[in-house]
Amino acid sequence: MIQILGKTNIDFLGKRKITLGVSFLIILIGLFAIFQIYRGKANLGVDFAGGLSLQIRFSQPVTLSEIRNVLEKTGIKDLDIQELPTEKKILIKLKKQQEGAQDSIEKALKENLSNKEPIVESITEIGPKIGERTKRDALLAILAATVGILIYISIRFKFYFSIGATVATFHDVMAVLGIFYLLDKEINLIFISALLTIAGYSLTDTVVVFDRIRENLGKVAKGSMTLEALMNKSINEVLSRTIVTSLTTLIAALALFFFGGEVLHDFALAMIIGIIVGTYSSIFVASPVVLLLGKNSLIKR
Repeated sequence: MIQILGKTNIDFLGKRKITLGVSFLIILIGLFAIFQIYRGKANLGVDFAGGLSLQIRFSQPVTLSEIRNVLEKTGIKDLDIQELPTEKKILIKLKKQQEGAQDSIEKALKENLSNKEPIVESITEIGPKIGERTKRDALLAILAATVGILIYISIRFKFYFSIGATVATFHDVMAVLGIFYLLDKEINLIFISALLTIAGYSLTDTVVVFDRIRENLGKVAKGSMTLEALMNKSINEVLSRTIVTSLTTLIAALALFFFGGEVLHDFALAMIIGIIVGTYSSIFVASPVVLLLGKNSLIKR
C-alpha cells in the first residue's frame, strides 16, 4: 500500500459537534432542493420537466459539435443533444414545448448539413405524466439503494454501524443534490445515475473505516480504551489508504470533467463533488453517528 502520510494522531471525533452541525445544514439544503424539484422549480431536464424528443438520421457520421454549432444559430435554448454514432443518428430533446422549435431545428439542419441528408425519423412528446413518473422512479431508485445499504451493513456489522453508513450516504447524496441546485445545474437521468454511483462510492469508503473499527473492537478490552479513542485510532490507521483511494478516483473524475466532452461534464462534476464529500462523511459523519448511538455498548466486555 502506498503511504503518503506517516503515523498520524488526529482527533477527528473531537470535532464532531462542528462537523455534524455543518452536515445537518448540508442535509437541509439537499432536502430543500428535493422540495423544489417536486414543485418543478429546479432546473429539470427534459426527462423530468417534459418536452419534445426528435430522432434524426444522417447519411454520413455527424458530431455533437457540428449539431450544436448549427442549432446555436436558431436561438432555441434548453436543448439536450445525444449522439448515436454507430447508427449515424442524433437525439435532440427540448425542454417543454417551444413555439416553432421543431420546424426551426429541421430547417437549420437541412440548410447547414444538407450534404449529410438529415431526416427526422421520429418525434416523441414527453408529457407531464411521463416526467412525474420518471421523477418518482428516480426517487424510488435512491430509496431502494439506501435500504439495501442499511440491510447490508446490518448483516456485515452491527446495527449502529448500519445507521452511521446510511446517514453518511444520505448526507453525500443530499450534498451533491443541494450543490447542483444552488449552481442551477440541470437535474436529469444522467445526474441521477451519478447520485447512485456516489452512494456506492460513499459506502465503500465508509466500510473501510468500519472494518478497522470492528477489528480494533475485538482487540480492546472494556475499560482499557474509550470508544472515542478507539475510533480515532482506527480512522488514523486507514487515513493514508483513504486519501490515496480518494485522490486516484478524483484524478479519473477530473479527466472526465476536462476531456470527457459536454455530455459527461455534469456527471463528472457530480462525481468530483461526491468523492470529496464521500471522503469527508466516512470520517466526520459515519463514525460520529456510530459513536453517539453505540457509546455504551460497543466496547467488548
